[in-house]
This record gives sequence, C-alpha cells and structure tokens, in this order.
Amino acid sequence: MIEVDPRHVAVLCREAVAMLSPHAGGIYVDATFGAGGYSRAILEVDGTRIVGIDRDRTAIAEGFDLVEQSAGRLNLVEDRFSRLADICADQGIAAVDGVVMDVGVSSMQLDQSGRGFSFRLDGPLDMRMGHAGPTAADVVANASEEELANIIHVFGEERHSRSVARTIVAARKEAPITTTRALADIVARAVKSKPGDIHPATRTFQALRILVNEELDELHLALAAAERVLKPGGRLAVVSFHSLEDRIVKNFLTERGKASGGSRHLPEVKQVAPSFRILTKRPLAPSEQEIAANPRARSAKLRAAERTAAAARASAALPAWPRLSVAIRGG
Repeated sequence: MIEVDPRHVAVLCREAVAMLSPHAGGIYVDATFGAGGYSRAILEVDGTRIVGIDRDRTAIAEGFDLVEQSAGRLNLVEDRFSRLADICADQGIAAVDGVVMDVGVSSMQLDQSGRGFSFRLDGPLDMRMGHAGPTAADVVANASEEELANIIHVFGEERHSRSVARTIVAARKEAPITTTRALADIVARAVKSKPGDIHPATRTFQALRILVNEELDELHLALAAAERVLKPGGRLAVVSFHSLEDRIVKNFLTERGKASGGSRHLPEVKQVAPSFRILTKRPLAPSEQEIAANPRARSAKLRAAERTAAAARASAALPAWPRLSVAIRGG
C-alpha cells in the first residue's frame, strides 16, 4: 500500500492520472517528481513502473521513502526533465506508456525561505531549482538595465518593466541586493499597487525564477523528448500554472496534432502525419473544492494528448528570448 504524503497533494492529480490511464506492466515518467504526488497515484495501479525525475536533490532525497514503499517499481533520478528521453535510454527503456509534467516551482520550494523563491519569506535571493549555476542575485547584480527590463517584460509580463529595471540598477549602486525582501521592497517602489492587487514584486520574481532555471527552454525540450520516448498509444499530461507555460504546451500539441508539410499548391510535398491525438480540446481546470483546499492551484491548466504511430518530428529552434548566459555577463 502506497502511503499518501500529507505535505503536498499534486495539483489536478486525479485528472492527470486519469488522462494517463495507467495499467499493469506500464512504464511511466514523472518528469517533475516534487513531493511525488503523481507517482503515488500511478503506483496505486499494481504492476506499474515509474522513472521519477527532479533537478532538486532535496526532492530526490525526500522521495526515498516512496522508493522503498514501491518495492522496486520507482526509480528516482536527479536531473533536468528536458533529458527525460536520455534518462530512459540510460536505464534501458526504449519507450514508455505515459509522461506527466507539473511545470514550474513546487510548493515545497516556495515554502522554504532558504531557497529564495518567495518574497513572503525573507531569505537569500537564490531561486535555483537545482543547486548549481547562477542565482537570481547574480542576475540582479550583473544584468544591464536593458537586459533586466527585457527579462522582466518577457518572462514576467510586467508592464512597468523599464521602471523596475531602472530602480533595481539605482539600488544596486548603493548596496548589493542579496535577499528576497530587499528585492521585493525595491520593486514595490517602482510598481504602485492598490488594495486587492497582487504583490508588486510578483511578476519580477516570476521572471527571475524562469530565467535562472531556464524553465521555458526546459519545457520546450521536455515536450520534444516526450514525443520521442512515448510509444504509440502512450499518453502525455502536462499541468502548467501561467500563460507562458500553457501557451508553449498548447502550441506544441496543436502543431503535433495536425498533419503538416503539404498543401493544395504543392501536392508533391508529402504530408507528415500527426504525432499526437489531442485529448483535451480545452484545458482542464481545478475544481472549486481543490482551489479552496490549495489556493495555489487556481491558475493551473491540464492539457493531455495520446501519441500516434507517426514518427517524432524534428525539434524546432528555441525562441529568441532572454538568456541566462547573456544576463550574467552583463547584457
């Protein structure tokens, strides 16, 4: 019997696992393991096997109890979820029956002040999902004003991005910005808000977190990797939490869900068959009961699709949005 972890219940867990339709003997990838909510639900089906992936070694370490409970049916790997096809290949798995992804920062990470994800809890300005590479403090200290404005505009969809960037650059000349509270106070000086509005720093923190973890690049690569590793009839279920993520998932499935390559003007060009059959014409949202129990679920959307027998398509180039490497070296 798999015990339920009371600390964290995966968002849209019942719906996502229903879309996967796990069966005995099936192999599944929990590409963003976190607290293991999706893995627990899949393991409730006897005979399932799971490869759980997380770049956060804390999540991997805290998942060892579930590994023991699974009696060998769960294998955890510390890595980026963009490498899920390579990880499966390393374990001798040629194809899988399902892939589930819960995109973005986890509740556990948000609730740990030392991780620096939240302005609600003062802590070091870190924001790394893993434990290597540049921090948000490094970005704030090194990126040019123009690059900061671009990062905050593109990844945070912040209308006042130029003002925020200008205020950050002025503040860092006075003293290094190294804590979440310091940055939140600085942003609040640039973004005025009314009672009932979201915190003025919300979009800036989102933008920095996405950049530091290269989250949107990871999502693009992970979707393409899932396409390569899913067997015909295998299912993909993706839960996203903001418009940038959902747009990437929607566009990927829309493109892969239709034939391409030919037209009535160029009939000699052979059409490429759809590689996915879309299962959610519109994204599924959490119920009122789930949102009441977990307010962080309110913006979640679930999209799902079933792999066809068509060959995986070539991966497109990553979009030309802000890059971490450019920000760190000063714009």
